[in-house]
Amino acid sequence: MFLIRHAVPDDVSALLRMARTVHSGNLPPDPEALLDRVHLSMESFAGHVLEGPRTYLFVLVDLDTDTVAGTSSLVTGKGSNEQPRLFLRVRKREHYSEDLQAGQVQMTLQLGEDRSGPTELGGLVLSGAYRGGSLRLGSLLSKIRMAYVGLHPERFDCRLIGEIMGDLTSDGHTMLWDHLGRRFINLSYVEADAFSRTSKEFITSLFPKGEIYVSLLPAEARRLIGRVSPAAMPALRMLERQGFCHSDEVDPFDGGPYVEAERDEIPLVRDTHRCRVVHIQETIGEVEECLVCVSGEDGFKAVRCNAGQEAGGGAVVPERVAEVLGVQVGDEVGVTKLSSGISS
Repeated sequence: MFLIRHAVPDDVSALLRMARTVHSGNLPPDPEALLDRVHLSMESFAGHVLEGPRTYLFVLVDLDTDTVAGTSSLVTGKGSNEQPRLFLRVRKREHYSEDLQAGQVQMTLQLGEDRSGPTELGGLVLSGAYRGGSLRLGSLLSKIRMAYVGLHPERFDCRLIGEIMGDLTSDGHTMLWDHLGRRFINLSYVEADAFSRTSKEFITSLFPKGEIYVSLLPAEARRLIGRVSPAAMPALRMLERQGFCHSDEVDPFDGGPYVEAERDEIPLVRDTHRCRVVHIQETIGEVEECLVCVSGEDGFKAVRCNAGQEAGGGAVVPERVAEVLGVQVGDEVGVTKLSSGISS
């Protein structure tokens, strides 16, 4: 059985190992920064952070081995006056010559800033030993974020966005940055990505303000605009099934696309509800696969299981799940039907 819970300080070493395998601003590969992120997350889950950005850092635990197998996160206020969210807006420009009676459609990129504070779904990493197979653990880590938003919609912006990882080389570089960003900012991709976690000023000060014609870039760099890392394709497909649509924005570092959706239109958010546990029993008959969650000042726990529901709306929970979540008959739980979605 797998438990999803809020991250705690003892998880930092496992999180650090996972952070070093990806390039994610929401999962910095630095122990002190990660510990700060964990403390903010714990306060956010407890409902103690009332102002400013909040972070909700989930970990997936294999209860058979007590191993942290993966992580994902929610970050509110992603883009503020102090720390705007930066992106490259992709446009198509039509040019036509009357004399030649011919024209062209050119793609352009322009640096943009978002200060509106949407909620970002990010930091999804699954340890290699747990990837693939029928357990669908990556999908579970992705879906838990929407289930939590459904439990606490008032904590999150009406707009949810996701940054999908671009296609990097095996050594963690990208030709797009080498042929575009580095022409104006004399830092490597890794250096610029790391520095941007604490400051965006160097980008807005050094990067051109106007449109850049993509045709001026080498073909190997052009191909990376909006391209998704093969490792990120399952996460993208899952978000698309939940109604997330591609925007006209890509990441300025690796060219990965942004997707977005309205909070209350996301099936997993819309179909999450609170109810009381009415029965705890060893086996359950006609049931659906659900996420059963407990959320409060003590933090957050969730288990994927086959749970039932009575006509009055109460939850029927397996004994093992009740034990792991620490719930009894009469306790309130959150329930999310994992079948919720636009398509399978």
